[in-house]
Amino acid sequence: MPKEAGSTQQFVDVEDVKDGVVILKSGGIRRILLVSGINFELKSEEEQNIITYTYQSFLNTLDFQVQFLVHSRKLNIESYLAKLEERKGEESNELLQNQISEYAEFIRSFVELNAVMTKTFFVVVPYDSIAIPSGGKKIFDMLGLAKKTGIETDETLEHKLTQLNQRTDQVLNGLTQIGLRAVALNDEELIELFYNIYNPETVERKELKIAKE
Repeated sequence: MPKEAGSTQQFVDVEDVKDGVVILKSGGIRRILLVSGINFELKSEEEQNIITYTYQSFLNTLDFQVQFLVHSRKLNIESYLAKLEERKGEESNELLQNQISEYAEFIRSFVELNAVMTKTFFVVVPYDSIAIPSGGKKIFDMLGLAKKTGIETDETLEHKLTQLNQRTDQVLNGLTQIGLRAVALNDEELIELFYNIYNPETVERKELKIAKE
């Protein structure tokens, strides 16, 4: 008999989502920022140069790694079609009702024949504890170097969150300088994002919205 497939959770590195923070099984923590986009091609050459230089300066100020993620998926139009159907029911003019029906059918057919994609932009801000082997930790403790060098041999979650929040503020400020709007996702939005990523076919049938305020 074939071996029973393991739970999907064992392949996902996420341990928990709490207070807008993704807690990994490895002990690291992440905060995910939703970032607005700008149409770079429509900018003047001077504006493009300013954006490029500011972006370069922003990256040079970081002393930690960040991940830039572009998430693409098929456009879901079910809610839009539902609104059209609702508008049709409120319309008393038969001619307008027919026009709304024809327009809705055109939109439905167009999306079915053409893969219309939506893109969402994210920045992942990480913080991972300094990994010190048990033997190395004992040596630091014996020599009393942990306090002198500022090395954290046993970081608390509170300390990790403080470090992560400082990094998040730095990234937010840098993105603002470029002219981008960014906001940290809350628990519900993070769960929707992960569901979206791991269940793409289901998401195509059900719209999962992420606040962009």
